[in-house]
Amino acid sequence: MFGGINPGQMKAMMKQMGIKQEEIQADRVIIEKSDSRIIIEPANIIKMTMQGQDNWQITGEAREETKKTEITEDDVNMVANKTGKTIKEAKHALEMSNGDIAEAIMSLSE
Repeated sequence: MFGGINPGQMKAMMKQMGIKQEEIQADRVIIEKSDSRIIIEPANIIKMTMQGQDNWQITGEAREETKKTEITEDDVNMVANKTGKTIKEAKHALEMSNGDIAEAIMSLSE
């Protein structure tokens, strides 16, 4: 980052500027998104505090997983009743539409 400065000097400079740094011990970090989540494992975490603001630096192996939407029995029955299809067909349509009832009904009505 700054050529020619040893880590001790860097730490002293950061302290002078009011930057506090600490390493956080964690096995994994999970970032929840609306339709998926990112899992970083193993995770190396550095928390830096500067001017009262916390900044997090996370490094590690990342993978993304799609969230599964819970499909209720009521949703399956509603789709089956609206479309005249079987429970099995309604459930499959809901799974394919990630739980979106309107999309499941439309796909079975075509």
